[in-house]
Amino acid sequence: MARLYEYQSKEILRKSGIKIPEGMVVISPEEAKEAAKKIGCPVVLKIQVWAKGRAEIGGVKFAETPEEAKRTASELLGMEVKNFRVEKLLVEKKLDVERELFAGIIIDDYAKKPMLIFSSIGGMGIEEIAKEHPEAIVTHRIDVLEGFPEYKARELLGKLKFKGRTLVKLSGTLSKLYKAFRKSDARVAEINPLAITKEGDLFALDCHITIDDYAVYRHPEFGIEIAREFDRPPTELEKIAYKVEEKDYRGTFYFFQMVKSPIPKEKYIGFHGAGGGGSMMSMDAVLSRGFKTANFTDTSGNPPASKVYRAAKIILSQPGIIGYFASGSGVASQEQFNSARGLVKAFMEEKLDIPAVLRLGGNYEEKAIEILEAFSKFIPAKIEGYGRDDPPEFCAERLANLIKEGKTKVHKVRKIQDYTPPKGEYSFKTLTGKVSIDHRACANCTTQACVPACTYEVLKIRDGKPVLAISEEDAGKGKCTECLACELACFLHGEKAIHIYLPIPGLKEYREKLAREE
Repeated sequence: MARLYEYQSKEILRKSGIKIPEGMVVISPEEAKEAAKKIGCPVVLKIQVWAKGRAEIGGVKFAETPEEAKRTASELLGMEVKNFRVEKLLVEKKLDVERELFAGIIIDDYAKKPMLIFSSIGGMGIEEIAKEHPEAIVTHRIDVLEGFPEYKARELLGKLKFKGRTLVKLSGTLSKLYKAFRKSDARVAEINPLAITKEGDLFALDCHITIDDYAVYRHPEFGIEIAREFDRPPTELEKIAYKVEEKDYRGTFYFFQMVKSPIPKEKYIGFHGAGGGGSMMSMDAVLSRGFKTANFTDTSGNPPASKVYRAAKIILSQPGIIGYFASGSGVASQEQFNSARGLVKAFMEEKLDIPAVLRLGGNYEEKAIEILEAFSKFIPAKIEGYGRDDPPEFCAERLANLIKEGKTKVHKVRKIQDYTPPKGEYSFKTLTGKVSIDHRACANCTTQACVPACTYEVLKIRDGKPVLAISEEDAGKGKCTECLACELACFLHGEKAIHIYLPIPGLKEYREKLAREE
């Protein structure tokens, strides 16, 4: 799920007709002062972070004058909250509150329906309310075809003895909350507290909304950089990694940085998993040997070799790691030779300088291990490949031994060199890259190994040279699966005439920035 900040969530409510306090988002103490003047004091200043319990950590403060708002903002801005650095504040009019309530909608995965949760007590977590005051809570599973009209809300609220104008206003608000929930493709929409003022008005004092990952593309207005539920803003490298996944539907690529660059001088390794359960076991295996993981990466769901390649390049953009460990499920359904090809292409380009242990258990694991062994002589560091019968603990021990033998060499990130195509190249676009073939070099080839390596019959020989056997349009739409087989076969048995260019937007600039900071 992708989280929204409070001010973004409240804007969704406002557009749906739910009242919110008058407020402004500010990024400096001077702006906070001007906001307090415009709104009128007293005001409340709230840090904008993805965290609950902000009041308990000093992230919610009140100000009686614009000058006090300025002083308070200078204290709050720059605050470190867990993994957040506070860069924005929401300055709002302080209201006279008579009563606090709770209203929320979540997706009930078991019932496969949205579920509304309402409590006549607010201001604390719903779990705490349920434990201490279960009689204050009512719930309702919503039929998405029927929606949640006001009469349904009145029936629900009647169980808690609401009457008169309050009942009418509350039922209208709950119905509007559901409409906001559906329109924004939310997984969770929570108003806590929903306040009744002394004048009898209803206001959403705080609101948190999270958006379904798969619906983020429909909402560019939210400015969501990564469609994942992080507890902090994404790092620059995570943003680069997400761009790979965002536009490539084939398989899964998940990258999460667990330590900021530069990596401390400890036993950090780059971790590359495949599948949730197997990856967790594999992480446990390396952690039990005293290592720490600089990142968590998952490439599963049978991704193409090009996606595994990009994952490896991004993992190797972390300076200071001392090893590379790939291990996931021992019965993965994906074709492991794709993983092997992606890894060796990345390792050769990177001139890998740290040992790698790669456990590629699953379909075609024997072929995957053969690929690793065939190309190991072209990779400076030691790499070892294993299959499903080799447990993660054994593989983690092998990595520990290789690191010890290499006397703990620390990975140095290389700059990415621009690809210069050969003069007069033959080329065609793939779904996410480009295949370049130097036909001049092909003239000396006696094996033409690239064509039989291409099991999808994308290539054919014409006049002694490899060319497309399908249309350029079909190749660009994905019939060329970017399996990398032709390039690696040409490298091993031919004239090294094929280069598959797989750009990773932003990675070159990121590595140049790292080099400047060294």
